[in-house]
Amino acid sequence: MTSIFPLGFVSAILPDATLETVLRTAAELKYDCVELMCWPPGDADRRYAGVTHIDVAAIDTSGDLQRRLSDSGVTVSGLGFYPNPLSPDPAVASVSTDHIRRVIAGCASLGIGVMNSFIGRDPTRSIDDNWSRCLDTWGPLVEWAESHGVRIGIENCPMLFTTDEWPGGHNLAVSPAVWRRLFTDLPSAALGLNYDPSHMVWQQMDPLGPLAEFGERLIHVHAKDVIIDRDRLDDVGILATPLEYHTPVLPGRGSIDWPQFLAALAETGYRGAVCVEVEDREFEASDEKRIEALRLSLEHLRSAAPLSA
Repeated sequence: MTSIFPLGFVSAILPDATLETVLRTAAELKYDCVELMCWPPGDADRRYAGVTHIDVAAIDTSGDLQRRLSDSGVTVSGLGFYPNPLSPDPAVASVSTDHIRRVIAGCASLGIGVMNSFIGRDPTRSIDDNWSRCLDTWGPLVEWAESHGVRIGIENCPMLFTTDEWPGGHNLAVSPAVWRRLFTDLPSAALGLNYDPSHMVWQQMDPLGPLAEFGERLIHVHAKDVIIDRDRLDDVGILATPLEYHTPVLPGRGSIDWPQFLAALAETGYRGAVCVEVEDREFEASDEKRIEALRLSLEHLRSAAPLSA
């Protein structure tokens, strides 16, 4: 018997690998799937950004890429691009929005049903003051996704880790209250969540509670764990930049009860991908350590996940 969820990983952890190497690594480690990063080729502006395993602007029509993907032995859970399409810099916002469109079109041309991203945010403005721009930006993007038969999974990461992201972070979609409002104003089933429970934990929120309410909006899931330094949090408080008191780690090395979380996820009826997102600095020193991180993460998730009949 196997996990009821296809288990995969986010390809950003192998930034210098070719697409073929990523797919071969996934197959050799016995992953079921992989989320492939699709940033525009160029320099990264932060960790885990700027990774291009598929250049969606250069997909040919011959079917060669589709064959390479289908022959790999693993499936593609989604194409990922995580910019700030609501950046206060109009040029950054425009480039981000345009490329989101290209990634969605790339999904459609490759027969991949999911595109993952961030909603974005002007961090100097409140949620209310960002809202009309959010709808103006994402209304057309959701329509574009609908017309291409693609669903958009919005990750719930606040993008609030460094001083240049202060005070509001670079992503609006961080809490059930915001998701409820978002899905009321943009009710299309083409828009949903790429849910990462670790972001709930460091915000002092229940990672299990939202699953039942938003079960129909779960499009993709990231598996990342987190350690909260309670003494440090007691010292600096929740208004400190979050990396002062929390550390992302591999699944099984932090505070999340993965059997409990995955059981609750299964109860919603979700049967989509659960993809490891490696952001554990202890496993970034070499390619060998990165591969070890992927092996250990899969081992833990396989032991924790409910099994298919």
